[in-house]
Amino acid sequence: MTDRFRLTLGQLNPVLGDIDGNAARARDAWAQARDAGADMLALPEMFLPGYQTQDLVWRPAFQADLRAALDRLAQACAEGPLLGIGVPLVLEGALYNCWTVLGGGAIRATIRKHHLPNTSVFDEKRLFASGDISGPYVAGPLRIGTPICEDAWFDDVAEAQAESGAELLLVPNGSPYARGRYDTRLAHMVARVTETGLPLVYLNLVGGQDDQVFDGASFVLNPGGKLALQLPAHEEAITTLDFTRTADGWRAEAGPQAHLPDPLEQDYRTMVVGLRDYLGKSGFSKVVLGLSGGIDSALVATIAADAIGAANVQCIMLPSEYTSAHSLEDAADLARSLGAPLDEIGIEGPRAALTDALAPLFAGRAADVTEENLQSRLRGTILMAVSNKTGALLLTTGNKSELAVGYATIYGDMNGGYNPIKDMYKSRVFDTCRWRNANFRDWMNGPRGQAIPPRIIDKPPSAELREDQRDDDSLPPYDELDAILEGLIDNDLPVSDLVARGFDRETVKRVEHLIYISEWKRYQSAPGPRLSNRALWLDRRYPLVNRWRDNS
Repeated sequence: MTDRFRLTLGQLNPVLGDIDGNAARARDAWAQARDAGADMLALPEMFLPGYQTQDLVWRPAFQADLRAALDRLAQACAEGPLLGIGVPLVLEGALYNCWTVLGGGAIRATIRKHHLPNTSVFDEKRLFASGDISGPYVAGPLRIGTPICEDAWFDDVAEAQAESGAELLLVPNGSPYARGRYDTRLAHMVARVTETGLPLVYLNLVGGQDDQVFDGASFVLNPGGKLALQLPAHEEAITTLDFTRTADGWRAEAGPQAHLPDPLEQDYRTMVVGLRDYLGKSGFSKVVLGLSGGIDSALVATIAADAIGAANVQCIMLPSEYTSAHSLEDAADLARSLGAPLDEIGIEGPRAALTDALAPLFAGRAADVTEENLQSRLRGTILMAVSNKTGALLLTTGNKSELAVGYATIYGDMNGGYNPIKDMYKSRVFDTCRWRNANFRDWMNGPRGQAIPPRIIDKPPSAELREDQRDDDSLPPYDELDAILEGLIDNDLPVSDLVARGFDRETVKRVEHLIYISEWKRYQSAPGPRLSNRALWLDRRYPLVNRWRDNS
């Protein structure tokens, strides 16, 4: 009887829809597993199509291409280790989220996902049929049970597989990053290990797809919940580890133990990876953004420099008569610090021309926010023109606090194809800038040391659309606003709970009103990487027209 099982884990970054490219990545990883003498290569959930496919998975031609690629992959990897890979399949007339085991030129086992997530960013009950709980399959000297992602968050699938003779649990995942997610995953997997007494492999995707960033951070647990292996977050990794048969069952031998960074660093890297992959997978190599001299555009420019290099980040200053000399200086200092090109295009002339053109229609009406929005929309038009002409993707720079309450101009500063800080509240923007100035990592393509001039961080935020304007003229101070927003948006707290915690009721009700009346703006906003459990996109789906208010 063989007392050793060698498993290669592929924590890899597929490209959604690049079926042939993903198959080639699988073949390359399989060749590495073969060269390492592995019995099996495991790849994550939905690796062959990429994840999440959304309604693309319903197209019959897409399904046929996937099945053909899977069959070719089985033939190409016939002689050597088994290959486990995630792929949607039509079986008996229904579409399932499957994980297949290939060997000897054929599909040796097909596991159908049983528990289909239908919360936050997931909509799998709409897309797939629920499969019956699959039993274990033979891989070399042992039997493996494979709960697919959500299946391992419940006790029934792992328990059934253990009772059917599984000696190891291998859990392929497509689990996107959210702050604190690692601890939640670990707690659920420890529970499965404790209940079954079996070692467990948690294998996750890595890389960005639209608003989601899969963070990897795969791990292996031995019975008792002892961590045997920890792969890094946000990095591709192909790692081979051994399992040994003991008197008490199979045990994983000790492997690498990567350090997982703190939440500020994980947020920052998620934004960098999200932007890098959104650009690369969409075919863009350069970005352009409006650099105001404020903290939000400074952070976005720094993220972009770390993602694709500062030479590929075109910064444009668009001053008006309300733009302070400090802002001009700060924008120039930031661009110089990053090593990014900076151009300046004044908007006074276009603004005067537009004001004159509108004067007959606006006669007899006092100046108001309309004139302020004209400035923002002129800037948005100019930036979009540069984007169109140069082929650089326009980045928009509004933070979560502003988007939540509508403190942003539709078709103006909201113009753009991607927003790296869309899910970051303003108070956390300040913390993140300070963190980046104090830290440098080898995955960053921007400058070492202080990237963002301290004056940008320290000065009061302002849109500079009128004389002496400050954000707190229109909004509560950001520390207060963000605490209210976290209560109302992230935690669904009643107004009465926030009032009981010491917030002024009138202020809370005003913030609540601003959130609801701004839904239409967010509906048209650019995507951005999900950092929290309640991002302003798929995590939170509200009607555009809504008269209900919380009167508790």
